Order: sequence, then structure tokens, then C-alpha cells
Amino acid sequence: MQERKRDYYYRKAKEDKYRSRAAYKLFQVIEKYHFIKNGDVVVDLGAAPGGWTQAARKIVGNKGFVLGVDLKPIQPFPEKNVQTIVGDIMEQETMQQILEILSRKADVVISDLSPNISGIWELDHARQIDLAQRALKIALETLKPHGNFFVKVFQGDMLSDFINKVKRSFEIVKIIKPKASRAKSSEIFVLGMRLKESVSQW
Repeated sequence: MQERKRDYYYRKAKEDKYRSRAAYKLFQVIEKYHFIKNGDVVVDLGAAPGGWTQAARKIVGNKGFVLGVDLKPIQPFPEKNVQTIVGDIMEQETMQQILEILSRKADVVISDLSPNISGIWELDHARQIDLAQRALKIALETLKPHGNFFVKVFQGDMLSDFINKVKRSFEIVKIIKPKASRAKSSEIFVLGMRLKESVSQW
């Protein structure tokens, strides 16, 4: 807890009234790659407590729309163009809910999904890759052509295969460690930009 209190981004999130320090990870990557724009429709997977949802809403403005999805209930947002649902992304029913809520195909799918950490590295890495694979599947089913995908992963021996899957689906792929990500954390992020029109849904 003391380390968190000393953490610059933790304090900054409190001051700026963001629900988590993770908001700054998203802001930093958007600032460099501009993969979320004003007016975009964004699906946020693993959204609780809502830091990324808040950040995405700030970028898309009043004309965009952000849908947050998580197993845990998310405290409602005051903005009318932000909606949240409680659902398991591994269930097809949740996929259907997402498609029903969206007024059109999404411009961007973002995923900060994490497994419950067991402390057994190989297991945690495998679970994280499972979640990232599912996020990619949802992205391929919900994104419009040339849409963008941003997902958290853990470093490990299964990562290169996942990156190759993203490369098969998107024209541009970047591997990113935002400044706001703790240096000792094994998390990195994969950004897929411009979904290929030839990619068939899984």
C-alpha cells in the first residue's frame, strides 16, 4: 500500500478523478499512435473499475460510444454514451450482448483483462494468453474493417504465437510498454491497427 501511495500515477489518478492508474497507460499509447479518435465506438473488455472506460470516453467525446464489459459490476458513469454490462467474455451470450448493444461495428476493441494471479508463472501466463485470445476473437467479430485492437499480455513463451495471430489479422502491429506501466511488471501491450478486410471472423 505504501508503494502504491508513492506511485506517481496512482496519486495522479486520485487527483484527476480517474478510477485507476491504468487510464494513463491508455492515454500514453493513444497519444503516440492515435488509435482511438473523437466519435469512435469502443468496446472495453475487462473494464472494472473503469479507468480505461473513462479514458476512452474522454477521447471519443460526446459523439462516440464506449461499452465496458467485466465479470464484476462497474459503478455507473454519468455520461449517456457510456454503457456497461456484467458478463463473462468466455461465454457466447456475452458476445451476443455486445453485438446487440452496439449501434454499429466498433472502431476499437481494448482489453485490460487479467487472470486471478496464482503466483505460478507458467499458469498465470497461459491464463493471460487465453484471455488475450478471446479478446482477439471478440475484436474480429465486432470490429469494422480497418478497426484497431489493443490488448494486455504477459511476457512468456506463448506470447510470440499470439503476436503472430494478431499480425495475421492487422496491417500494423506494435509491442508497447507504456511509461505508466510499472517497470517490474511483466505486462506489455499489443496494438493491432487497421484490421485487414480479408480477415474472416473466427
